[in-house]
Amino acid sequence: MRQIFLDTETTGLDPNQGHRIIEIAAVEMNNRQLTKNHYHTYVNPERNIDQAAQDVHGITSDFLQDKPLFKDIALEFISFIKGSEIIIHNAPFDVGFLNMELRKINLDIVENISASIFDTLKLAKEIRPGQRNNLDALCKAYDVDNTSRAFHGALLDAQLLGDVYIGMTRGQEVLSIDFVQNSKSPKLKNINQDNLIIIDPNSDELKAHDDFFSNLKKKG
Repeated sequence: MRQIFLDTETTGLDPNQGHRIIEIAAVEMNNRQLTKNHYHTYVNPERNIDQAAQDVHGITSDFLQDKPLFKDIALEFISFIKGSEIIIHNAPFDVGFLNMELRKINLDIVENISASIFDTLKLAKEIRPGQRNNLDALCKAYDVDNTSRAFHGALLDAQLLGDVYIGMTRGQEVLSIDFVQNSKSPKLKNINQDNLIIIDPNSDELKAHDDFFSNLKKKG
């Protein structure tokens, strides 16, 4: 299934208090590999940004003045995520904001647009109980380089989350090996070991063998 790592930045913490989305990023993964295919946009929220939120993401109201409204980008965003598994860190936060924006313009909610929603924060709490499980802490735990993350940014955070997800779910890759012999495959006959021919190495081959391992010891 196609997976989408999604993140948003907002004017504040609560959509029920009139806060709005100001940035959306969605990064595609296929077969546990991040692709170069992504969706990213800034959004004019038509309201001020709380200072506490601005301190986190560094996005200003002036910067957003000429950016599109959510209603102008909604259909393109829906087209990008439709039918995919959406993976979000602290999913209730982002989904709550997205659904608020979608309802404002009479569009369907994320749960009905996507195939499913997976919360990496919930997974992190299960496998790392009692530990800090924000994105920075998980980057450190799973050796993901986040040195370029001076501020929270939706696109960078979505990309980092993809790498963290791989680390968190490592070992879940399914290796399918079919050991059933195909009817067209050649069948092995019983081998009589008394008839086996043993070929001893000659002197040149023995010397080459000894030289090879001597060189390995020197390099070690």
